[in-house]
Amino acid sequence: MQLTSKDFHDHGDIPQKYAYDGDNINPSLEISGVPKNAQSLALIMDDPSLTEENCVSWLLWNISPDTKVIEKNTVPKGAVQGMNCQGKIEYLGPAPTPQKHIYRLRLYALDTILDLRTGATKNELKRATAGHIIEKAVLAGFYEKYYPDP
Repeated sequence: MQLTSKDFHDHGDIPQKYAYDGDNINPSLEISGVPKNAQSLALIMDDPSLTEENCVSWLLWNISPDTKVIEKNTVPKGAVQGMNCQGKIEYLGPAPTPQKHIYRLRLYALDTILDLRTGATKNELKRATAGHIIEKAVLAGFYEKYYPDP
């Protein structure tokens, strides 16, 4: 399974448009090679340099396994969103401290459709997917917020 984006390359720089200090919209994501026995997909976007509870940018689950593209600034039809680190149920673009951070998007093919409420947390999503992950794909990008000299 593969997760790619036409908006940035794996381990490349994420354009400011997709950051919190830009337009704060999700980049387009392309999905390929989903296992035939997948019942759904789940996506976690986070910043692993921060603590587990403070790094969530985007959580999505119950994405149809037939999904080939998640267009920029959209949520796939039927997908459910979880809570980001600001306590909101939406995409939260990269917003790091004054150093370059890596953001990873992990896509999971699952053998089930998850019974999770809208607004569930990353930990709840991870518990729900335990034992149900068939395959995983990762796309990572870097973002560095510009802080002008005082």
